[in-house]
Amino acid sequence: MDRVSKEKRSEIMSRIHSENTKVENIVFRELRKKKIYFKKYYSKVEGKPDIALPRKKKAIFIDGDFWHGYQIESLKGRLPKDYWIEKIERNVSRDKKNTELLLNKGWQVLRVWEHEIYQDLEGSIDTVIEFLSG
Repeated sequence: MDRVSKEKRSEIMSRIHSENTKVENIVFRELRKKKIYFKKYYSKVEGKPDIALPRKKKAIFIDGDFWHGYQIESLKGRLPKDYWIEKIERNVSRDKKNTELLLNKGWQVLRVWEHEIYQDLEGSIDTVIEFLSG
């Protein structure tokens, strides 16, 4: 059973943003400092990549560890409801499907995990820049 009411849970969940998250804003800021120009949340292709270069057909997704299922197997025992496991597994499945669709349309796709950015910001930014310029 949930520890908070349905209304309170709804309020809490409404505060979680799918765009302009803290980690995304860190990456965007670092790329702008290095004068790398890109489109944010490019909605004309599957998955709405966080960073896109449409002319070069390059897409980057910055995946949050929890929402995109990083080490989901180790989380399963700690999550309070089956709903969360199903939700995260659907997200993982959707991510794979969107990546496959983009690859089939000739796009190159890079996925970067949230924890990688926090652990090694400079290295992660270098990887992103190399991907975008390569």
